[in-house]
Amino acid sequence: MPAEQTNRPGAGLEYEDLSLMHEVAEATAGVSHLEMCIQCGSCGGSCPSAADMDHTPRMLFAMLRAGMREEVLRSNTPWICVSCYHCVVRCPQEVHIADTMYTLKSMAIKAKLYKKNLAPDFSSTFVDFVENYGRSYEMGLATRFYLTHQPLRLPGMAGMGLGMLTRKRMNITPTRIKNMDQLTAILDKAKTLELTS
Repeated sequence: MPAEQTNRPGAGLEYEDLSLMHEVAEATAGVSHLEMCIQCGSCGGSCPSAADMDHTPRMLFAMLRAGMREEVLRSNTPWICVSCYHCVVRCPQEVHIADTMYTLKSMAIKAKLYKKNLAPDFSSTFVDFVENYGRSYEMGLATRFYLTHQPLRLPGMAGMGLGMLTRKRMNITPTRIKNMDQLTAILDKAKTLELTS
Protein backbone atom coordinates (compact mmCIF):
# COMPACT_ATOMS: atom_id res chain seq x y z
CA MET A 1 0.00 0.00 0.00
CA PRO A 2 1.50 3.40 -0.93
CA ALA A 3 2.28 6.01 1.67
CA GLU A 4 -0.65 8.31 2.34
CA GLN A 5 -0.35 12.07 2.19
CA THR A 6 -1.38 14.15 5.19
CA ASN A 7 -1.29 17.84 5.93
CA ARG A 8 -0.87 18.84 9.55
CA PRO A 9 -0.87 22.44 10.76
CA GLY A 10 2.66 23.65 11.38
CA ALA A 11 4.25 20.45 10.09
CA GLY A 12 4.13 21.14 6.39
CA LEU A 13 3.41 18.36 3.92
CA GLU A 14 4.26 14.94 5.33
CA TYR A 15 3.86 11.33 4.27
CA GLU A 16 2.79 8.49 6.50
CA ASP A 17 3.33 4.85 5.70
CA LEU A 18 0.10 3.36 7.01
CA SER A 19 0.76 -0.13 5.61
CA LEU A 20 1.97 -1.50 8.98
CA MET A 21 -1.03 -0.06 10.82
CA HIS A 22 -3.39 -1.61 8.24
CA GLU A 23 -1.56 -4.95 8.48
CA VAL A 24 -1.95 -5.01 12.27
CA ALA A 25 -5.61 -3.92 12.07
CA GLU A 26 -6.41 -6.68 9.57
CA ALA A 27 -4.64 -9.32 11.67
CA THR A 28 -6.49 -8.33 14.84
CA ALA A 29 -9.61 -10.31 15.69
CA GLY A 30 -12.84 -8.43 15.08
CA VAL A 31 -12.72 -4.75 14.22
CA SER A 32 -9.71 -3.15 15.92
CA HIS A 33 -10.66 0.53 15.27
CA LEU A 34 -6.89 1.09 15.32
CA GLU A 35 -7.11 3.83 12.69
CA MET A 36 -9.47 5.74 15.00
CA CYS A 37 -6.77 6.42 17.65
CA ILE A 38 -6.68 10.18 18.36
CA GLN A 39 -3.54 10.02 20.52
CA CYS A 40 -5.40 11.22 23.64
CA GLY A 41 -3.33 9.08 26.02
CA SER A 42 -6.29 7.64 27.97
CA CYS A 43 -4.87 4.15 27.42
CA GLY A 44 -1.51 4.85 29.03
CA GLY A 45 -3.08 6.92 31.77
CA SER A 46 -5.35 4.07 32.82
CA CYS A 47 -2.82 1.24 32.37
CA PRO A 48 -1.62 -0.34 35.63
CA SER A 49 1.50 -1.63 33.83
CA ALA A 50 2.44 1.55 31.92
CA ALA A 51 5.41 2.34 34.16
CA ASP A 52 7.14 -0.86 33.00
CA MET A 53 6.43 -0.32 29.30
CA ASP A 54 9.10 1.19 27.07
CA HIS A 55 6.27 2.82 25.04
CA THR A 56 2.72 3.56 26.14
CA PRO A 57 0.02 2.12 23.87
CA ARG A 58 -0.53 5.63 22.46
CA MET A 59 3.14 5.92 21.54
CA LEU A 60 3.13 2.41 20.07
CA PHE A 61 0.15 3.29 17.85
CA ALA A 62 1.93 6.46 16.68
CA MET A 63 4.92 4.26 15.78
CA LEU A 64 2.59 1.92 13.87
CA ARG A 65 1.26 4.90 11.93
CA ALA A 66 4.85 5.89 11.15
CA GLY A 67 5.63 2.40 9.80
CA MET A 68 8.29 1.67 12.44
CA ARG A 69 7.94 -2.14 12.16
CA GLU A 70 11.12 -3.24 13.92
CA GLU A 71 10.78 -0.75 16.79
CA VAL A 72 7.15 -1.73 17.35
CA LEU A 73 7.84 -5.47 17.30
CA ARG A 74 10.86 -5.10 19.60
CA SER A 75 8.85 -3.08 22.13
CA ASN A 76 8.11 -4.72 25.47
CA THR A 77 4.69 -3.05 25.62
CA PRO A 78 2.60 -5.95 24.27
CA TRP A 79 4.39 -8.34 26.64
CA ILE A 80 3.80 -6.11 29.68
CA CYS A 81 0.07 -5.73 28.87
CA VAL A 82 -1.92 -7.75 31.43
CA SER A 83 -5.15 -7.70 29.38
CA CYS A 84 -7.12 -5.95 32.12
CA TYR A 85 -9.02 -3.99 29.45
CA HIS A 86 -8.97 -0.71 31.45
CA CYS A 87 -7.65 0.99 28.32
CA VAL A 88 -10.37 -0.47 26.11
CA VAL A 89 -13.14 0.62 28.48
CA ARG A 90 -11.75 4.15 28.72
CA CYS A 91 -10.85 4.68 25.07
CA PRO A 92 -13.15 7.38 23.60
CA GLN A 93 -12.68 5.88 20.13
CA GLU A 94 -13.35 2.26 21.19
CA VAL A 95 -9.97 1.07 19.92
CA HIS A 96 -9.49 -2.59 20.81
CA ILE A 97 -6.11 -2.00 22.41
CA ALA A 98 -5.69 -5.30 24.27
CA ASP A 99 -6.61 -7.32 21.17
CA THR A 100 -4.08 -5.31 19.18
CA MET A 101 -1.43 -6.22 21.78
CA TYR A 102 -2.13 -9.92 21.15
CA THR A 103 -1.61 -9.33 17.44
CA LEU A 104 1.68 -7.53 18.04
CA LYS A 105 2.91 -10.37 20.27
CA SER A 106 2.10 -12.87 17.55
CA MET A 107 3.85 -10.77 14.92
CA ALA A 108 6.93 -10.34 17.15
CA ILE A 109 7.14 -14.11 17.69
CA LYS A 110 6.86 -14.83 13.96
CA ALA A 111 9.48 -12.20 13.13
CA LYS A 112 11.67 -13.25 16.09
CA LEU A 113 11.83 -9.60 17.14
CA TYR A 114 11.72 -9.40 20.91
CA LYS A 115 14.29 -8.37 23.48
CA LYS A 116 14.12 -11.45 25.72
CA ASN A 117 12.56 -14.82 25.07
CA LEU A 118 10.96 -15.02 28.54
CA ALA A 119 7.52 -13.78 27.51
CA PRO A 120 7.35 -15.63 24.16
CA ASP A 121 8.41 -18.87 25.86
CA PHE A 122 5.84 -18.38 28.62
CA SER A 123 3.17 -17.66 26.02
CA SER A 124 4.14 -20.70 23.97
CA THR A 125 4.05 -22.97 27.04
CA PHE A 126 0.63 -21.63 28.01
CA VAL A 127 -0.73 -22.26 24.50
CA ASP A 128 0.71 -25.80 24.54
CA PHE A 129 -1.21 -26.61 27.73
CA VAL A 130 -4.44 -25.11 26.38
CA GLU A 131 -4.10 -27.08 23.14
CA ASN A 132 -3.46 -30.33 25.05
CA TYR A 133 -5.80 -29.96 28.03
CA GLY A 134 -8.19 -27.13 27.13
CA ARG A 135 -6.99 -25.06 30.07
CA SER A 136 -3.88 -23.81 31.76
CA TYR A 137 -1.93 -26.13 34.04
CA GLU A 138 -0.33 -23.74 36.53
CA MET A 139 2.09 -26.17 38.14
CA GLY A 140 3.44 -27.33 34.80
CA LEU A 141 3.54 -23.78 33.46
CA ALA A 142 5.51 -22.41 36.41
CA THR A 143 7.80 -25.43 36.64
CA ARG A 144 8.68 -25.45 32.95
CA PHE A 145 9.18 -21.69 32.88
CA TYR A 146 11.42 -21.52 35.95
CA LEU A 147 13.42 -24.64 35.06
CA THR A 148 14.12 -23.13 31.64
CA HIS A 149 14.78 -19.51 32.57
CA GLN A 150 15.35 -19.07 36.30
CA PRO A 151 16.12 -22.47 37.86
CA LEU A 152 17.75 -20.96 40.95
CA ARG A 153 14.45 -19.29 41.93
CA LEU A 154 12.49 -22.55 41.87
CA PRO A 155 13.53 -23.84 45.35
CA GLY A 156 12.51 -20.51 46.90
CA MET A 157 9.02 -20.91 45.45
CA ALA A 158 8.49 -24.40 46.88
CA GLY A 159 6.77 -23.09 50.02
CA MET A 160 4.26 -21.05 48.07
CA GLY A 161 3.63 -23.98 45.71
CA LEU A 162 3.08 -26.36 48.61
CA GLY A 163 0.68 -23.91 50.22
CA MET A 164 -1.32 -23.63 46.99
CA LEU A 165 -1.44 -27.42 46.67
CA THR A 166 -2.61 -28.00 50.27
CA ARG A 167 -5.32 -25.33 49.89
CA LYS A 168 -6.40 -26.91 46.60
CA ARG A 169 -5.60 -23.71 44.68
CA MET A 170 -3.43 -25.65 42.24
CA ASN A 171 -3.48 -29.24 40.94
CA ILE A 172 -0.41 -31.46 40.94
CA THR A 173 -1.49 -33.10 37.67
CA PRO A 174 -3.19 -31.52 34.66
CA THR A 175 -6.87 -32.13 33.99
CA ARG A 176 -8.46 -32.16 30.56
CA ILE A 177 -11.74 -30.35 29.90
CA LYS A 178 -14.82 -32.22 28.72
CA ASN A 179 -15.41 -32.28 24.96
CA MET A 180 -11.75 -31.58 24.21
CA ASP A 181 -12.38 -32.74 20.63
CA GLN A 182 -14.67 -29.74 20.09
CA LEU A 183 -12.00 -27.29 21.25
CA THR A 184 -9.41 -29.03 19.06
CA ALA A 185 -11.73 -28.66 16.06
CA ILE A 186 -12.18 -24.94 16.82
CA LEU A 187 -8.43 -24.38 17.17
CA ASP A 188 -7.72 -26.31 13.96
CA LYS A 189 -10.29 -24.22 12.10
CA ALA A 190 -8.75 -21.00 13.48
CA LYS A 191 -5.28 -22.10 12.34
CA THR A 192 -6.65 -22.90 8.87
CA LEU A 193 -8.30 -19.49 8.64
CA GLU A 194 -5.09 -17.81 9.79
CA LEU A 195 -3.10 -19.56 7.05
CA THR A 196 -5.58 -18.58 4.34
CA SER A 197 -5.94 -14.94 5.38
